Amino acid sequence: MPYVTLSDQVKKMHNPQRSDSFVKELRSAVREGDVLAADLPTRFELPKQYAKRGSDATYSRSVKDMVIDATPKFEAWFEKVNKELSPARSGGRVKVSVEAIEAGLVDFKALAAETRKKMGASFSKGQALGKSRSGKAKTPAKKTKK
Repeated sequence: MPYVTLSDQVKKMHNPQRSDSFVKELRSAVREGDVLAADLPTRFELPKQYAKRGSDATYSRSVKDMVIDATPKFEAWFEKVNKELSPARSGGRVKVSVEAIEAGLVDFKALAAETRKKMGASFSKGQALGKSRSGKAKTPAKKTKK
């Protein structure tokens, strides 16, 4: 059986700034029994750079290395998690574009459903507004005598 280390898997990530999230996901998968892994006594530095508040200095964290059983199930899990952590989180969302949709970073079906929902809400709002205006004819204001 082939074995790989956590430090090697972190090097294979598309977005190294998300390495801390990957380690959390892996530990969770090991705890739930989805992935077989064991702790090693050595530690390694994560490639993620943390910024210190109020200064330009950065630092990195070190975590315990693990040995992982590299089964096809683990490889599929790694690809899924790596894809989820791949988008750059500059604004918290991936900018919608044809390239992003083709690359699989944006779910097209969910985007289409959201657009349909928005258009339906806008249409029904316009219909309700039109009905409320047409149903009530304005009566002229009454003149008061002084």
